[in-house]
Amino acid sequence: MNISEINEIYAKTVKALDSGKIYAALQYLRSLINIRPDDYQLNDRLTSMHDTYIYMLRYRLDGINDPMQETIRLGLLTDAYRLLDETRHKILANQSSSDYYIKRAQYAPTDASAFNVLHKALQKSVDDWNLTGDHLPLENLSKELFYRIWTAENFNADETESIRGILRDVQLPTSMNCHIVAALTLSLEESFNLSKLGLLFDAAASEENNTRIRALIGILITLYLYRNRTKLYPDIASRLATLSEQFKSFTVSVRTIILRFILSRETEEITRELQQEVIPEMMKMTKFNQKMNLKDMTSGDSTSEMNPEWEDLLAGSSLGKKMEKLSELQEEGADVMHSTFTHLKNFPFFMELSNWFLPFNMNHSVLNNASQGDNKDILSILSNAIFLCNSDKYSLFLSIMMLPENMRQMMSQQVSGDSAQLVEQSHEELISKRGPVEIIASQYIQDLYRFHKLYQRRYDFLDIFSQTLDFHNLEILQPYISDRESLTIIAEFYLRKNYFRDALTVYDKLSVTYDDNQLLQKKGYCEQMLEDYDHALQTYLKAGLTDTNSLWLLRHIAVCYRMLKQPKEALDYYMRCEQFAPDNLSIQINIGNCLLSMKEYTEALKYYFKVDYLDSKNHRAWRPIAWCSFITGKYDQAQNYYKKILAEKPEAQDYLNAGHTEWALRNLHAAVSDYAEAARNCGDGYPEFEKLLLQDLPELKAAGIHENDVQLMLDSVSFSLSGTL
Repeated sequence: MNISEINEIYAKTVKALDSGKIYAALQYLRSLINIRPDDYQLNDRLTSMHDTYIYMLRYRLDGINDPMQETIRLGLLTDAYRLLDETRHKILANQSSSDYYIKRAQYAPTDASAFNVLHKALQKSVDDWNLTGDHLPLENLSKELFYRIWTAENFNADETESIRGILRDVQLPTSMNCHIVAALTLSLEESFNLSKLGLLFDAAASEENNTRIRALIGILITLYLYRNRTKLYPDIASRLATLSEQFKSFTVSVRTIILRFILSRETEEITRELQQEVIPEMMKMTKFNQKMNLKDMTSGDSTSEMNPEWEDLLAGSSLGKKMEKLSELQEEGADVMHSTFTHLKNFPFFMELSNWFLPFNMNHSVLNNASQGDNKDILSILSNAIFLCNSDKYSLFLSIMMLPENMRQMMSQQVSGDSAQLVEQSHEELISKRGPVEIIASQYIQDLYRFHKLYQRRYDFLDIFSQTLDFHNLEILQPYISDRESLTIIAEFYLRKNYFRDALTVYDKLSVTYDDNQLLQKKGYCEQMLEDYDHALQTYLKAGLTDTNSLWLLRHIAVCYRMLKQPKEALDYYMRCEQFAPDNLSIQINIGNCLLSMKEYTEALKYYFKVDYLDSKNHRAWRPIAWCSFITGKYDQAQNYYKKILAEKPEAQDYLNAGHTEWALRNLHAAVSDYAEAARNCGDGYPEFEKLLLQDLPELKAAGIHENDVQLMLDSVSFSLSGTL
């Protein structure tokens, strides 16, 4: 059985256990354990579980009331999950060449005191660093600790206590705890382990923000990945309750992390927009600058002012709008830097997996003690650059170190003094505005994102960012984020980002408890944007019971009726809208559209003409005027409008309708010419054109065209397209 087949059976077993299907899970487990027929321990455990389940079912079928039945069932599920993970690890340890199993073989524990020994070595290396300034021994020990935690299948009580001791050791640098938290999180992504999750809870109880927020992120990821399994461990809910009591800001912190993960969904789209739209337009703007000779634009007695025409050109361009949008996203905390650093992760530093999770440290050996030289100011600025995650700070400095020495010195001089002070001031302002929780969460989530998207062996790992990560839907978190404030903030964040399905889920939850007009309107809007017009209409109508004068609501009700092919009802609401906004041209044209759908062509024309008269620069009423004129037999009027339409940016339908008009006027050559253009502009060419024309057969008959002439006209168009007519 190959690795792909093993992982497939593993996934099926997990799915069966998540659904409580113990019999199916045991069958799948048997097929995995059969890969290791000589492993009697695995076989004996599976047999014991099988027998226990059989006895439980027999008692139940015999009508024996066993108060322990549910406890036994839950125990079987817990044991089955554990046996499944152990079996998979044992099989893949001999077959897989993934990073995890390579490092697992390399850092296999030698004895139970390995973590105690590491702790003492870490304490000594910190003392030595303080004496000698040599940071490398501490880094190597930190790396070893990371890999031992990441690859350990389980921790016994002594090992757990040893790691807990390292977490509590205030003499060790904070970065050590951050590294431990990352290792625990990555290990839990590989497989569930209660001891490791418990250590994350210990770290989350830290008073130190970096450790606490990173650990809380690790806990949320674990609770999401194992949302069904964690129900089997009541202690997890108890630990969450303890955390919430310990930190008054617990709910706010969880909510902030949830919003940061939602924001991470936009990273790929931001990257695409930068690479495919912004950068190419910037290149065009550069060519423009060269042609315009910017030296001339800034010469004269106002040398400090940008040429107003150039400034207006940038502000009014699509590039200017995109840059403004990206600036707003960055201000909000979106990851606009991912694109910039995508190609700066090829340094040897990033070949080491553990380095992806290091907090930026000016003393790290990879920086070559730059903090002692001319690069000190650059490092200081990078340390305070809140908009850069730790991984990108290392990338940027390593890139700078690749520059020639004279360029590095020049850069160092440019960023020294006032520049460093300005960055420090910006650092303090951002912390004051966004708060430490949001900043730490943003940076760490971006570090995780970089790892899962850019690490050279990333395909060995589960990409958590390919998951929905709807933490707010986790049952275990409901006591902390099901309050109205939290759910409203999350829902409106989804709504603002156009994640309508996610927003609707939260609004549905809110609407069960709260009967609020604004809530109903937003719920209805989500349903409308998801094209569920029937439910949207019902929601809007319910909101309208208490708000009968909302123009926004009346218009959206009208739209839903139109989309549901109920023009009469839509017209009623548009007419109500007209009372509140009699000069709104959008309402006027929609009244015309409803009348058109109801085949009230003469009445529709009145509204279309009104729109055309009041907004002569916008030609949106031309097409319906032309069509209504044709339908009502005003062919000269229709011809006049179609000529104007064809002179602008005509579509296939415009040529088709113009052809109908010319035919009705018996201008047959002109009709053939327009029809031929319609066929050329149809996506599927002549076949699509023929289909569209035949659909209008009732209208053509009403215009006095005999059905027998239709095929003659179609043949004439065919000959015209072939150039023989």
